[in-house]
Amino acid sequence: MTKKLLVICGTGVATSTVVMGKLKTWLDQQGLTQNVKLYQSKVAEEVNHIDDYDIVVSTTLVPDSIKEKVIDGVPLLTGIGADKVYAEIKQDIEDGEAAK
Repeated sequence: MTKKLLVICGTGVATSTVVMGKLKTWLDQQGLTQNVKLYQSKVAEEVNHIDDYDIVVSTTLVPDSIKEKVIDGVPLLTGIGADKVYAEIKQDIEDGEAAK
């Protein structure tokens, strides 16, 4: 099953683009590219559609109503704690694979 991974930021342009590039590279290195379909947007457009995605990574603050469903993507920008974020994303991808 292919997972739908959404990357969001305040405008859907700047930091989400940086994180998207890092995720594409990482997914390729992990051999997970075929397991994930990537989407990019701004937080304001996705608040009411968050359940349409299996994994959501955000580089901006999100409303409390969706906070529990969102992975903080700021470490992917700074490099500090990025391994933990990648591990969480990988776990979310593999959870779906184990359910096959």
